[in-house]
Amino acid sequence: MADARQVSNGSLEQARRAAALCRDLKANDVVLLDLRKVSDATDFFLIASGTSDTHVRAVAGHVMDELRKQGIRPHHAEGLEQGRWVLVDYVDFVVHVFHPALRSYYQLERLWGDADEVVLTPEVSAV
Repeated sequence: MADARQVSNGSLEQARRAAALCRDLKANDVVLLDLRKVSDATDFFLIASGTSDTHVRAVAGHVMDELRKQGIRPHHAEGLEQGRWVLVDYVDFVVHVFHPALRSYYQLERLWGDADEVVLTPEVSAV
């Protein structure tokens, strides 16, 4: 059981790091949901919004580039070309960067309303 807890704590720290990276590029409404009690698919959903397709792509690219520098590589990414909804799957956590209209339409926070929200402390910079 201790091993599973260590993995969860590691994924939490990685997801928090990704949240800080989103904030570095001025992503809006950055929310981290803890799905460990409500889903076996992944531990955390990180949800953020960009202000345009270009901003969405830039935020997601920044997260991927900076985490890659730490040896953290995504299992799968999609939506980078369009920039409307970029999903980056790190297995233990998934990063969703939305264009505001799509975030409002899909309402992931409401869909996963049973999940606890992780408090994110304001950080000056993640880099």
